[in-house]
Amino acid sequence: MINDLWYKNAVVYCLSVETFMDSNGDGVGDFQGLQRRLDYLAGLGVNAIWLMPFQTSPGRDDGYDVCDYYNVDPRYGTLGDFVEFTHGAKQRGIRVLIDLVVNHTSDQHPWFQQARSDRKSQYRDWYVWSKKKPANADEGMVFPGVQKTTWTRDKSSGDYYFHRFYDFQPDLNTANPHVQAEILKIMGFWLQLGVSGFRMDAVPFVIAEKGADVKVPKQQFDMLRMFREFLQWRQGDSIILAEANVVPKENLQYFGDDGDRMQMMFNFHVNQALFYALASADTRPLAKAMYDTQERPHTGQWGIFLRNHDELDLGRLNDKQRQQVFSALGPDKDMQLYNRGIRRRLAPMLGGDERRMKLAYSLMYSLPGTPVLRYGDEIGMGDDLSLPERNCARTPMQWSDEPQGGFTKGEKPVLPVIKEGPYGFEHLNVAFQRRDPQSMLNWTERMIRMRKEAPEIGWGTFELLDCGDAGVLAMRYDWRNNAVIIIHNFHDKPVEITFDTGIGADGNILIDISDGSDSRAEDDGNHHMVIEPYGYRWYRAGGLDYLLKRSDV
Repeated sequence: MINDLWYKNAVVYCLSVETFMDSNGDGVGDFQGLQRRLDYLAGLGVNAIWLMPFQTSPGRDDGYDVCDYYNVDPRYGTLGDFVEFTHGAKQRGIRVLIDLVVNHTSDQHPWFQQARSDRKSQYRDWYVWSKKKPANADEGMVFPGVQKTTWTRDKSSGDYYFHRFYDFQPDLNTANPHVQAEILKIMGFWLQLGVSGFRMDAVPFVIAEKGADVKVPKQQFDMLRMFREFLQWRQGDSIILAEANVVPKENLQYFGDDGDRMQMMFNFHVNQALFYALASADTRPLAKAMYDTQERPHTGQWGIFLRNHDELDLGRLNDKQRQQVFSALGPDKDMQLYNRGIRRRLAPMLGGDERRMKLAYSLMYSLPGTPVLRYGDEIGMGDDLSLPERNCARTPMQWSDEPQGGFTKGEKPVLPVIKEGPYGFEHLNVAFQRRDPQSMLNWTERMIRMRKEAPEIGWGTFELLDCGDAGVLAMRYDWRNNAVIIIHNFHDKPVEITFDTGIGADGNILIDISDGSDSRAEDDGNHHMVIEPYGYRWYRAGGLDYLLKRSDV
């Protein structure tokens, strides 16, 4: 079982092919360049890669507007290049997950072109149409402030088509059995070419009822079971990592009560509470979010992340909490987006304070679930606020101090490499940090190794420990007769704490996993310690002979 559920103790690395490395000098990253960096990723310690969209696309929404699901965009290479990449990843023990964007297509997709030009086309019912503009057309936009409506009149047919996202991304009618069959065919195609699963985009919209008469769309959860059954029939250990920003009471409907739907979901609820804790030094909402999302089937797993390719979505916080995060981490209007989020990378959000960055990443590696690290965050990359919307945080990877940051030999990269300020590639890059034992890069490698050697986090149960301070989060993981205790101080000052491990004599001695120092319980049975500002501790309970004590079940 432990080998079958590989994702329970994995570390996932998220990257965009076009911004990782360009091998041919045209300014756009490609699969040959990515393949040349596989040894870097293997050395970092990740065991899964999540690729952002790379299929053929006009590129108006960073590849999320697909116009051919069965091919690689020529800018990135060929299907042959992709297969060589997945083969190289497999050789290094790295699995590949790819984006599955099936809520909508590009308006340039041949399916939509036929659907709009001929009402009798077999593809007409693959999309969602209305003869009149629905009354609720100005509601439910994903990009408020940028997007004006969810129904747009098609000049070719004279009818209105539904699009939850931009108007150049018409929604597929996913309730149509022919569309569902096509989705399975798409998954089967890429599984055959070497992928181990999919990050499914916008899952609540994929399974929602769609139509002009739909006022409150119902979720068609049986569709998720169908996807899961198909995947496991084709390849038993393949998975779906679902993007589903839903309230905790709906989580089990996505996992399935019996674990028969999605294997993994991103934990947006914990993510937003985590950033509130970073902004306020108040961990109580984070603790509540952890307990609210604690229930899940044995096969289910959370994806824990800090930043991703989109904005930091704060829509689940109340107004006061959201404003506090804005004030602390993105106070200027040009740092905010869609009236709900922050479009910055983590390092500039935290003012470049390495103590706070390490605190945040230590949290990501130690919260219940599987950590998902974004490209460039291992070196503390910054952003370029002069670029529109979310592009500011999608700049090319900074490999060295060579021209264009070592990303390309060309003169014009797909997006400008950051050149100026504290995050410029001349002094913030992989080559420099590789040689510095105390760099963010080498610290990240050590943390990934430490995380993978603590399977209690991925497999075990957790309990929060009372240490008498709302600005300190202390948690204990238990699994197979082993325990790990992890503590984080969100304050900008040292804090003295006292806590009981809750496991009796086995908790009387705690060994720091990172440096071997120890904490011993005093006569009252409690541990007393001082945690430095933004400090963290990873302890093993009982001693470093824990593997000898670990039970088989």
